[in-house]
Amino acid sequence: MGDFHQNGNIATLHNLSNRPVEDLEKELIDFSRHRLMGLVIPSLYSELATPALENIVRELSRVPYLNEIVIGLDQADEAEYRHALEFFGRLPQHHRVLWNDGPRLRALDEKLKEKGLSPSEPGKGRNVWFCYGYALATGRAAAVALHDADIKTYKREMLARLIYPVANPGFSFDFSKGFYARSNGTSLGGRVTRLLVTPLILALRIVCGRSDYLNFLHSFRYPLAGEFALRTDVINDLRIPTDWGLEIGVLSEMHRNHSRNRICQVDIADTYDHKHQELSSENETRGLSRMSIDIAKAMYRKLAIQGETFSIDKVRTIKATYYRVALDFIELFEADAAMNGLKFDRHAEEKAVELFAANVVKAGAMFLENPMDTPFIPPWNRVISAVPDVLVELRNAVDQDMSEFGN
Repeated sequence: MGDFHQNGNIATLHNLSNRPVEDLEKELIDFSRHRLMGLVIPSLYSELATPALENIVRELSRVPYLNEIVIGLDQADEAEYRHALEFFGRLPQHHRVLWNDGPRLRALDEKLKEKGLSPSEPGKGRNVWFCYGYALATGRAAAVALHDADIKTYKREMLARLIYPVANPGFSFDFSKGFYARSNGTSLGGRVTRLLVTPLILALRIVCGRSDYLNFLHSFRYPLAGEFALRTDVINDLRIPTDWGLEIGVLSEMHRNHSRNRICQVDIADTYDHKHQELSSENETRGLSRMSIDIAKAMYRKLAIQGETFSIDKVRTIKATYYRVALDFIELFEADAAMNGLKFDRHAEEKAVELFAANVVKAGAMFLENPMDTPFIPPWNRVISAVPDVLVELRNAVDQDMSEFGN
C-alpha cells in the first residue's frame, strides 16, 4: 500500500485502499460515454513468443471500456505480420496492428523523409509516433494510454489506474505517469532510475543550482516508467525523442508545454517486472550503456535550453558529484533490500555506477561537440501543416494492410 505523501509540485494519486478493479472499470465505462479511451502498445515481433505478451492480451481481452487498441509492430516480415494479426485477433475490442516495416507504411515514411519530417532512426520512439498519428487519424479515443509489451506482472488493473486520471471528465489532468516499486519479489530492479537518474538530478542541482525543471523531474517516483496516459490533444505538439531518452524526453515536453496542475503520477502496481536490458559495459551503443548516455544528453540539452552553460570541466565536476551521490544511494538501497529480504549484489551495483559515471562525461562531451543535435521527431501538427492529407494516408495504409493480410 502506498503512502499519502504529496510534494506539492505535481499531484500523486496513491493506491490507498486496493480498490477492486471491477469498481474502477465500472466508473471507466461511465467515463467512456463522455471521453472515449484507447491504448497504444509498441511491440517487437519477437515479443509475440513471450509469456508476458500472451498474458497482456489475455488480460486486455477482459477490459470493457476501451474503444480502440493500436499495436505498433516492429521487425516483422509479411508472414510475421500475418501471424501478428492472428495473435491479436483474440482481442474483442476494435484494434489495428501497424506493420511498420510493410511497404505501405515504408512508402509513407519515404514521403515524409523527402520533407525532412520522418523519424531519423528506428526504435520505440518511431513506433510510438506512428501509433499516436494513427490514433489522431481515427479519432476513436480522446484519452490514450501507452504501455510496453514486455510487462511480466501485467494485470488489467494497471491500465485502469493509469488511464483513470485523464479519462475522468471531472479531473483536469492532461497527462498521467505510472509509478510502482521496481521489484520482482526477490531483488530490486530499476537500475537506471535508482543509480543514474535520481543521483544525476541531485548532482545537477548541486553543480548547476536548483531549477524548476530538475525539481519537476525529481517529483516523479519513477521517471523512466514506460507507462503513461494523455489526452489526445496533447499529441499534436508532442515532440517524441528517437533515441533511448524517450521517457525523460516526454517528461521534458510536458514540463515545457503544460501547467503542473495538468500533470499527475499514479500508483499502478505493487510489484512490477519486465524484460531487463543488459548493462553492455563494452558497447556504448547498446543496452543500459546507450540508455544512460541518451538520458544524460537529454538532461544537458534541456538545461542548456533554459540558459545553463556547460564546459568539459563542468561536466567532469558533475561526474564527480554524481559518483559520490550514487555511491551513497547504494548504501540506502542495500539497507532497503536487507530489511525486505531481497537479494542485493553490491559489486554489480557499483559496476553499474562506474559505467554510468563514465557515460555522464561521454554524454557531456557528445553534447558539447554537437549542441544543435535535436533527436526529436517533428510534432504531428507540423507534419499535418506540411502534408495535410498525412493522417488520411496513414489510416488508409493501416486499414488496407489489415484488410489484405488479415484473412
